[in-house]
Amino acid sequence: MVEATGRDRPGDVLPGPDGLSRCPWGLADGQLDYHDAEWGRPVHGDAALFERISLEAFQSGLSWAVILRKRENFRSAFHGFDPARVAAFDDEDVERLLADAGIVRNRAKVEATVANARAVLDLDGRLDAEIWSFAPPPRPRPRRVADVPAATEESTALARRLRTLGFRFVGPTTAYALMQAVGLVDDHLADCATAP
Repeated sequence: MVEATGRDRPGDVLPGPDGLSRCPWGLADGQLDYHDAEWGRPVHGDAALFERISLEAFQSGLSWAVILRKRENFRSAFHGFDPARVAAFDDEDVERLLADAGIVRNRAKVEATVANARAVLDLDGRLDAEIWSFAPPPRPRPRRVADVPAATEESTALARRLRTLGFRFVGPTTAYALMQAVGLVDDHLADCATAP
């Protein structure tokens, strides 16, 4: 889940620079464009979903703002998150990535990204269907930040399924953040004016 910030009042949307009400986290640390144009909107396709899985894994334990600031560096370092190219990475590539200050240099996360690219290839074009099969029935958007779960029954099942398919660094909380990011769930607050 994208974290709330100290600027928010629990449960309240806040006015953005244009006066529109938004989820409080969307107004912090350069996250406005991501909040308005991407988060919660449907994402399809192996490369796009692989990018989101990778970024959510790298975000684990960090601020989402850090990942967004480094996003273009990640895209460059991981060749646009082309699963075939990343799956071909070897130990030398891993060392290159660990020396790249433009990304998060965490060996476990880098190695998980390479392993996850291989898992995407093993699915032979079925990643989209696998992920979207865990979309819950539509539900009302949450009214308050406190109403947004960190994990759900569906995210726990998705994490379990991804792990059986060879994915790494995808626990229930990371899987739920992925579900939010790619539009399986819409956790924009009910009064957010820029929700999908």
